[in-house]
Amino acid sequence: MYGALWRILPGPWWVRLLIVLILLAAVLYALAFYVFPWVSEFVNPQEVTVE
Repeated sequence: MYGALWRILPGPWWVRLLIVLILLAAVLYALAFYVFPWVSEFVNPQEVTVE
């Protein structure tokens, strides 16, 4: 899967690396600011104390 992604990206290896890093940052940003807060509305952890 990663090899196929690497082959379809344009440019030399350093441009591909830059594109992959930008895509990874975009995915992490979306998870942190959109997906996780949305999921936290549905997950209601009970208050647990560990002694």
